[in-house]
Amino acid sequence: MDAHSLVRRPLPLPLQLPPLAPLILCRRRRVAGAVVCCCFAADGDQHQERPWESYDRDIQPHAGADIARSLGLLADMQASGGRPSAGAYARLIRALARAGRTLEAEALLLEMRRLGPRPDAAHYNALLEGLLARAHLRLADRLLLQMADDGVARTRRTYTLLLDAYARAGRVEDSWWVLGEMRRRGIRLDTEGYSMLVRLYRDNGMWKKATDLVMEMQEAGVELDVKIYNGLIDTFGKYGQLAGARKVFDKMRAEGVKPDISTWNALIRWHCRVGNMKRALRFFNSMQEEGMYPDPKIFVMIISRLGEQGKWDEIKKLFDGMRNRGFKESGAVYAVLVDIYGQYGHFRDARECIAALKAENTQLSPRIFCVLANAYAQQGLCEQTVTVLQLMEEEGFEPNLVMLNLLINAFGTAGRHLEALAVFQHIKDTGMSPDVVTYTTLMKTFMRAKKFEKVSEVYWEMEHAGCTPDRKAREILHDASVILEQRGY
Repeated sequence: MDAHSLVRRPLPLPLQLPPLAPLILCRRRRVAGAVVCCCFAADGDQHQERPWESYDRDIQPHAGADIARSLGLLADMQASGGRPSAGAYARLIRALARAGRTLEAEALLLEMRRLGPRPDAAHYNALLEGLLARAHLRLADRLLLQMADDGVARTRRTYTLLLDAYARAGRVEDSWWVLGEMRRRGIRLDTEGYSMLVRLYRDNGMWKKATDLVMEMQEAGVELDVKIYNGLIDTFGKYGQLAGARKVFDKMRAEGVKPDISTWNALIRWHCRVGNMKRALRFFNSMQEEGMYPDPKIFVMIISRLGEQGKWDEIKKLFDGMRNRGFKESGAVYAVLVDIYGQYGHFRDARECIAALKAENTQLSPRIFCVLANAYAQQGLCEQTVTVLQLMEEEGFEPNLVMLNLLINAFGTAGRHLEALAVFQHIKDTGMSPDVVTYTTLMKTFMRAKKFEKVSEVYWEMEHAGCTPDRKAREILHDASVILEQRGY
């Protein structure tokens, strides 16, 4: 479903901004070419003056690093009768949106629409980025309608944000709509756009088209960068074309493009997936020889495969080798993962895990919480996965769709389909739009619980929501349909 098919309606009022305090009398005057805000208290206290430009200048640099300070300066400025510049508004909206505080960002945009200055594409794109990052696709569609109603033209940035979000969510039809709109408006795809298109082909089983895309890019004079090569390697790997993936990797190096952490992750991941641990470990060692930190998620996969084969000595050897190479910053994370997957499970308690990381002065981040949640989820330790989410919130990080998908997987692995369904409902109730991973994970959960009739219900809901089922979802639906047919349904 694209934005044009939705009912036009204005954005809701997310916040009611408080009026200025009645005891403050303000006026603005120009001194030496600068606007000065003069505030006089009603009781006759000595007045204080601060140039308007001073407020505006101080708000912008702190918007990204210290949003609280910038908002405090904004409140002082408005209490003095001043108004931020368009640039300051853009910085504030972008910072709030990226921090997940989309209601406050929307309130600032609404304030601009009412009081000025008139918002432009940069302000709308800043809020759009935050909504899409939080998977609020319906709110993003409504924002696009409001953008059109206000006469603000969509830019390359607008379409790039939409294409990235739709491709990640598996919304193929919406992605084609964005590409069509770009062509209609004469906006040519750049390297970033082609990278998203490769990902779209990868996730929808069109790996041969991804190969043709390279020729199209070369004819268009678009340079193949590391993201394009990574996308191609990932595409070949996902569909078992590992020889093709290695060929792309060799071409990448021949062209002088240096592999990054994503390149190595893809090569290791897909070789692990098919059980070719010899090549996977060879790539793992090559990555470290080039001075790169192994991704904890990839380390989890290697541990899983080696653990299934009972090669705990090999795991310890890998970990010791990483420590000897000086990977101290991530060493604590890897140590915890080894213990999670270890035979004795020293860190089966998530709170002990986080405490151990803090003791090692490890800088906690949403990525670390996701890695730990994934490690617990793969073992079906759903209570510990929930605890990781709670600890994440205690540290000031808001769980995102990726984390909630992991929680569904944890409950599914543990055979607790009702709890998995409750998490799915929570995603929808909070305004997030489930992606193809959400639906596929829930289908897998019902398969494990032998609720085969529920599998098709989830599949049809996925299609109705605008998500294009991937190969895995279609395979699960086929398996469930075969079983139901055998039972006479």
